[in-house]
Amino acid sequence: MSILVNSDTRILVQGITGSFGGRHAQLSLAYGSQVVAGVTPGKGGQKFAETVPVFDTVAEAVAETGATVSAIFVPPPFAADAILEAVDAGVDLVVAITEGIPVNDMVQVKAAMQGSKTRLIGPNCPGLVTPGEGKDSHGGCRIGIAPGYIHKKGHIGVVSRSGTLTYEAVWQLTTRGVGQSTCVGIGGDPVNGTSHLDVIRMFNDDPDTHGIIMIGEIGGSAEEEAAAWIKDNCKKPVAGFIAGATAPPGRRMGHAGAIVSGGQGTAEAKKQAFRDAGIGVAETPSDMADTLLKMM
Repeated sequence: MSILVNSDTRILVQGITGSFGGRHAQLSLAYGSQVVAGVTPGKGGQKFAETVPVFDTVAEAVAETGATVSAIFVPPPFAADAILEAVDAGVDLVVAITEGIPVNDMVQVKAAMQGSKTRLIGPNCPGLVTPGEGKDSHGGCRIGIAPGYIHKKGHIGVVSRSGTLTYEAVWQLTTRGVGQSTCVGIGGDPVNGTSHLDVIRMFNDDPDTHGIIMIGEIGGSAEEEAAAWIKDNCKKPVAGFIAGATAPPGRRMGHAGAIVSGGQGTAEAKKQAFRDAGIGVAETPSDMADTLLKMM
């Protein structure tokens, strides 16, 4: 089992003919993911990597290939429209890798997505990986930019606002011989599609996920909301890390959502919420896997 995606997931890539989208589509194919279509307006009829058909529209790609997930590698000015095109085409999941989408664009996207069946992950995220059974866990599903080779099939779910800290947690687990069910990077923008809590709920319901690492950052209240739910509902051990403990108040740090103002969203407040909920707190990034494994 896993959450959101598995080895049968059929993926289309919006922006597959660009250098960045093309490079990561190639890496997903090499990992064994089923990349069945690309979409670039005006490039319909071409082939990517000699096997993947390219279409002018998402609707055509979905109708012809049965793709259920779209990965967005479209430049920021056009990314919001690309997300909504995938939503209109009825895909189950949109994974928006693009960084720098204007906040106002994302507010409009979220409003337009109300009532749709499509789930959005991101934007400004590394995507997600469900490791497979093959050598080096190939043959699973890799969508986005995460390095596939660091993953190992197993039973720990990872959810994170930070791309690089996702990879750090995964690599710590893998080097200790502990595999992952699914690893989800939800992105660090202030307006995003899927929250920590959304993913924690899915991991809690997944019988194949036995423990969870949750990585947050200063800014916002999403981690505290997840912690409150975990305290009352989660049956599985959870370890957490909060990045940004040394950030000065009022200054934006890295991710657009990582800003502390008015005493809200501080690292210490989030860590205290974790402790109150029975979540194991990793004090440094290097402690993430070991904190969870001690709890288990």
